[in-house]
Amino acid sequence: MFGQCGNWFGYNAMNGWGGIGMMIFWVIIIIALIYFFSKNRTTISAPYSESNALSILQERYARGEISDEEYETKKKALSKSR
Repeated sequence: MFGQCGNWFGYNAMNGWGGIGMMIFWVIIIIALIYFFSKNRTTISAPYSESNALSILQERYARGEISDEEYETKKKALSKSR
């Protein structure tokens, strides 16, 4: 059964899909790790910008989430912070 290294039940791990399958597995793992860390890095290190805050304010106003007065006061506060 385990007479030779890598030979289980008469199937050598390097024949067929054994070696290729392991290589594909590690390539997928490495790609997943690169994707995960690159995505986290861009979302975490994105700097806060006033133009982004203004665009969010404009979107909220367009959706009707805030009133005219609230929009104007927040817009003035953002322009003062520049």
